[in-house]
Amino acid sequence: MPHRVKMSPADRVFAALANPTRRDVLDLLLDGPRPVQEIAEHFDMARPSVSEHLKVLLDAELVTETRQGRHRYYAVTPDPLRELQSWLAPYERFWRSKLTGLRTYLEEHNP
Repeated sequence: MPHRVKMSPADRVFAALANPTRRDVLDLLLDGPRPVQEIAEHFDMARPSVSEHLKVLLDAELVTETRQGRHRYYAVTPDPLRELQSWLAPYERFWRSKLTGLRTYLEEHNP
């Protein structure tokens, strides 16, 4: 197996999604862009900590940041998730095949 010398975009996405708070931030942003203050209100942590999570999401290109006056708005960027879905597709086919085999076995042995 090849050895990776640097972190790929997929690695950054996986690393960002490994944290449940960051997944919660993404879930929150599914309803549309929100300012950092509004995002922070949903979490029991200091605003700088929320900003650190947003930075990781930005670095993984899972969110975008737009400035409007003094406020920064964050929104979900779907492209890295599409790439992740494409990467996961062979594994989904693998498990579907296994589950189909299990269903066939159970139908044959449990009339």
